[in-house]
Amino acid sequence: MDLAQRVEMLASQPSVDAIWQFLDQISIDLLSTAVLIQQIPSPTFNELVRANHVLSRFGSCGLVDTGTDALYNAYGRLPGTDPSLPALLISAHSDTVFPSGTDLTVQYADNGRVCGPGLGDNSLGVAALVMLPELMQQFGIRPRRDIWFVANSREEGLGDLGGIRAFHDRQGSTLGAAIVLEGMSLGAIIHAGIAVRRLHITCHTPGGHSWSHFGRPTAVHSLIRLGARIIEITPPSSPRTTYNIGLIEGGQSINSLASEAGFYLDLRSEEADTLAVLEAQVRKLVAECQIEEQVDFQIEIVGDRPSGKIAADHELVRGAAAALRAAHLQPVLKVSSTDANLLLARGLPAISIGLTTGGNTHRLDEYIDTAPLAAGMRQLLLLVLAAAEWEPSPAASQGQQ
Repeated sequence: MDLAQRVEMLASQPSVDAIWQFLDQISIDLLSTAVLIQQIPSPTFNELVRANHVLSRFGSCGLVDTGTDALYNAYGRLPGTDPSLPALLISAHSDTVFPSGTDLTVQYADNGRVCGPGLGDNSLGVAALVMLPELMQQFGIRPRRDIWFVANSREEGLGDLGGIRAFHDRQGSTLGAAIVLEGMSLGAIIHAGIAVRRLHITCHTPGGHSWSHFGRPTAVHSLIRLGARIIEITPPSSPRTTYNIGLIEGGQSINSLASEAGFYLDLRSEEADTLAVLEAQVRKLVAECQIEEQVDFQIEIVGDRPSGKIAADHELVRGAAAALRAAHLQPVLKVSSTDANLLLARGLPAISIGLTTGGNTHRLDEYIDTAPLAAGMRQLLLLVLAAAEWEPSPAASQGQQ
């Protein structure tokens, strides 16, 4: 029996009817848990307080081998009845893009939307992660294979997937498949991770006074001219390829010729080879500007997310689609950049799924919709419970196809 068939069988199985009867209450609890987690600041590289909260929840619901590591991953294992089987990994990143001191006030709208920075990305995902083992304990569900639950750090920004990389370094040889939880994009099945390269480009000059030394090179001016050339690049639409200058820094004062300035450049593509071509274009422009401007440019790689994928007809993808249909949702296959990138690149079958719909990701007015939460939890529970009993075919054991 493949995974999709197992999902379909489980959807109508009397043994899980009790869970479906409580879906509305489960969705209410999920929202309150998400808000509680959202109120704990967790910027990238500073996830410890949130990790400790997750760890306390893990410790109260029967997980073993619980702990945190030096990168602030929080994890625990639910023992299966057959420990010889490869384990299932369920993960959700615990960091947010918002710095400490951000106003995290949550607002509730009459249309069922709840607004708050980081609520959908990814407090809701972490909330589902901590509730899953609690629900399994409450309903006496013992999986066949071990399940690792991991709230991993360093997914956002310059974290460069450091959290999930560290966990996989330690535990990867025991894993057979992974499901990555994101708060939003319910209905999407992300089965392929785009390649991402992040560059910190800095310009250095002797500097000087804005009046006395006018006409000499200034790092800010040279950097601006370089940026103007870069944003004139027209990337291909297929495979989809993008770039973004997300941060700019530098200078000493308004009346000084800047001795140093820099920006962070995010390059992405659905294909690694196309990304390499785009990066080569950028590096060529930097070299040309260095000669023309008579300044020193330096390029530092600060992010390198690998690409990877499983086929659209992989058992894990078809199982996720079956779970969505059982929740009366239409599955859509997508390509994106999540923690699954690292897992896929290392050959582990992995997908990312959402729990509800929402919008304004990475903005202070980020929001989630509460109405789909019950359906989101239904598809998640079906997929996880079925995957915990799944016996992959030999072809399904290969992550990259």
